[in-house]
Amino acid sequence: MLSILTYCVTHGIVSGMGFDEILSGATQELRRGTLVPACLLLLRRPGYGYALIADLGRLGFAVDANTLYPLLRRLESQGMLVSEWNTEESRPRKFYRTSPDGERLARALLDDWKEIDASIRRLDVGDIR
Repeated sequence: MLSILTYCVTHGIVSGMGFDEILSGATQELRRGTLVPACLLLLRRPGYGYALIADLGRLGFAVDANTLYPLLRRLESQGMLVSEWNTEESRPRKFYRTSPDGERLARALLDDWKEIDASIRRLDVGDIR
């Protein structure tokens, strides 16, 4: 296993982190920014939290309830999602749906994602112009 030694000049701390630790942290940072557009795109059709966690998991987005529910509340308070309670089933559930503003945000984020993806692909093949 590759081990990278890091020295913090400011604090004089030496820390050895294994490659797997570094990869895990970098992957988490990379995926953190994908959750908002993923939720907005999935919630074009109404959905509730638990089912959304399962759908995201099937699509490769590992997320837990402690991350998802605050995100849903924030997106709702920003007007990106609308919600309504379904009390017709045995257990009441709050269903979320992407609002028109949320659709605009999803489209803008997806367009930006495509530009970033194209840039990364160019870098991968050595095209830095």
